Amino acid sequence: MSNHDNAALDARARDILIANDRGGYTIPTEGLYPYQWNWDSAFCGWGFSTFDVERAWQEFDTLFSGQWPNGMVPHILFRQNDPDYFPGPDVWGTEGIGPIPSGGISQPPVAATFVRSVWEQNKDFGAERVAALLPKIKAWHAWFMKWRTSSDGAVFLTHPWEAGRDNSPDWDSSMAMINPEGVGEYSRRDTSHVDPAMRPTKDEYDRYLWLVYRGRERRWNEEELSRDRPFMVADPTLTFILLRANKDLSFMMNAMGMDTSEVDAWSERLMKGAQSLRNPDTGLFNAINLRSGEHTGHVTSATFLVWYAGMEDQASLEAIRQELANNTYPIPSLAKTSPLFDGMRYWRGPTWAIMNALIGIGLQDMGHDDEAETLRIRTRALIAEHGFAEYFHPETGSPAGGGTFSWTAAVWLAWASSSVGDK
Repeated sequence: MSNHDNAALDARARDILIANDRGGYTIPTEGLYPYQWNWDSAFCGWGFSTFDVERAWQEFDTLFSGQWPNGMVPHILFRQNDPDYFPGPDVWGTEGIGPIPSGGISQPPVAATFVRSVWEQNKDFGAERVAALLPKIKAWHAWFMKWRTSSDGAVFLTHPWEAGRDNSPDWDSSMAMINPEGVGEYSRRDTSHVDPAMRPTKDEYDRYLWLVYRGRERRWNEEELSRDRPFMVADPTLTFILLRANKDLSFMMNAMGMDTSEVDAWSERLMKGAQSLRNPDTGLFNAINLRSGEHTGHVTSATFLVWYAGMEDQASLEAIRQELANNTYPIPSLAKTSPLFDGMRYWRGPTWAIMNALIGIGLQDMGHDDEAETLRIRTRALIAEHGFAEYFHPETGSPAGGGTFSWTAAVWLAWASSSVGDK
């Protein structure tokens, strides 16, 4: 790719973030996702920091302005009225719980890591912003540790949307244990904007909604919900990301002269929890259905977040080297050898720039420079050839899902572009 082409793509990525800016917060893409999504927003802050640091801090501030009194930061903040979106604020039934109409669950807590990244670009400029955010980030992580951490120390999800990998095969066995009786009729927005073959099935969506209705009936009271969880899966996505986020939180707190003992204890617990996710049959990390106690056995992109968490693992390194040898494009969301692989259906096969960025960052942090650079170059080529889509077919590169996607643009600007250089 020529320098001219790369500069043009840099400009295009900036334009996408600016076009999706809604005044201090960023929507993922026009039409399909009209609100502020949690981990999308954190990625956007990272992307904005490459050309507008003040706007990056605004993104983090608006995200945490929706934090609940119990510390949870919701996965969606319904900041304006869009009656065509489903499931909207009336379906979630969170009125009066948080400061902004929102969803009742959270999402992967990548924010601390990106806050640290932006702060380290200019510590003097970001000092006050970080000082204001750290107690909020700690409260959010405390919520995860209290309400989403198993007895083994792994982080579990109570709804597939909470891990961000909505229809991953990792949830299949747990979803099969749910009878979505009483869901009724509804009209989905996603399948009116995108080919239904690229989205979760109706059977899956029925169960998503059943879990939402259950939470709404209990007014999202974690104490009450914890007494009987029909869906409970220990997840490498959440476990590895929270472990990394705790370490970054501790680093920033220490720099500010704050006591880090509690956060460091969380990290020790999560390190043990992460090891519990290692499948004894394959040696690789995957999800566990906590209702049955069984490992799911799937090799997903989340498997390779182990280095992002600061953990070394030879079995995973051998596995990712094999994945890189057998693929032209970046790591797919589900190994192509799986009988459940579907290259265009959301988290059942497509490759996602965001996951590859996190994997690549982790690989480089742990000294696996060749693998990290291979992943970065392939992600760069994928976006350069096929645009800033939500996700892509891992064999053909065909764009899928929403177009002009904010977090893909952010990944380009902050990690994949040749303008970035070695991280």
